[in-house]
This record gives sequence, C-alpha cells and structure tokens, in this order.
Amino acid sequence: MTCTIHTYLLNDLYSQELADSQHNGEQTPDNKKYGWEDELRVSSSVLEVIPLKDSSYLLAGISADGKDFSIEVPNMRLIKIISSDAPDLYVGASESIISEARVDKHNNQWTIEIYIKDFEPMANPIPGIYIASKEFPKELVF
Repeated sequence: MTCTIHTYLLNDLYSQELADSQHNGEQTPDNKKYGWEDELRVSSSVLEVIPLKDSSYLLAGISADGKDFSIEVPNMRLIKIISSDAPDLYVGASESIISEARVDKHNNQWTIEIYIKDFEPMANPIPGIYIASKEFPKELVF
C-alpha cells in the first residue's frame, strides 16, 4: 500500500467565522488556516500504520564535532509505519504542540494527518519529526 503524510501548522489567528461570513467559507491571503503545510510520501510498500501516544523518539546522528549521538526524546506522539521492504519509519511531534493526529486507511492508501499548534517554537531535525523547543535535547543546542 502507499502512504502519504500531511503535516499542518495551525494558524492561531485564523477565523472560520470571517471566512464563512465574507468569503464563502474559504481562507484568504490575510486569513490563512495554516502557516505551512508539509507533505511526505513513503516510497516503500506499507503494511501497517500504528499511532503511539506518550512515546519516546530516539534522535540519533553525528554531531558537528564528528561524534555519534543517540538521545531519547520523551513525550512524543508518534506514528509507526511498517513496510514490507524497508525499516520501520516514525513520524510525529511533541505531545505539547500536537493538536490532532489522524490515520486513515482507504482502499490501497494510508493517509496520515498531523496538526501542530503554532503557539510554541519547535525544531524539525528530520523530515516528519517535530520537537517542541522546550523539549529539544539541550546537549544538541549550540
């Protein structure tokens, strides 16, 4: 099956009332529903998609000084994507900034939608992972 991930940054200033009363329910350039939208497509054949609340994400890589690091980031809402021909993949965000996450399976297509609140700064260290600034590992901030 195919899988598409849509992530939206909600615009706290958006007014559905204004859109309904003056623009037939549509957003306008000065009344946008989302600050930005991100779309990712999984290229492998997806077997299962599993939502996980209050999980930890293992953030791993190589630091600027060339040393390997592996740090657990707690309080995440993750979605595990299991494929037949690729390693498991995780997408998600810190619980404190996530407004809603939906997983839908229709015919041969998985669709994941993640809605992020816009009131708190965040980091996007890798595609599909959004970590609240206050929860970002301090040892990785320079």
